[in-house]
Amino acid sequence: MNTDKIYAEAIANEYAPKKTSKVIALKKLDRKAKLPAEVFAYSLGIAASLILGAGMCLSMKVIGNGSTFSFVIGIIIGMIGLAGVGINYPIYRKIRENGKQKYASDIMMLANEISTEE
Repeated sequence: MNTDKIYAEAIANEYAPKKTSKVIALKKLDRKAKLPAEVFAYSLGIAASLILGAGMCLSMKVIGNGSTFSFVIGIIIGMIGLAGVGINYPIYRKIRENGKQKYASDIMMLANEISTEE
């Protein structure tokens, strides 16, 4: 088995012009269905991680005046951040599922057209 030949063919297929634009349209529809969930998940994840980090810094007396009040506030803020991090994935799955349902008929129709052409 000539692995160089297989590798060369794979690279050539990647750069070869697509004979149908339906595949590209299918990829765009798939991306359109999944993108809102990914944007939301990254945004909430970053925000919740920052909130969690700020709460940790307050509770460990890295920032703030080191009083008991800032310690308690740090724990509360950290718990809010933990809740945000914990709820992120279930919300992501729900948004992604809604996006898939929204575009399912178009994607299935286009996929069937592509599979029956060849």
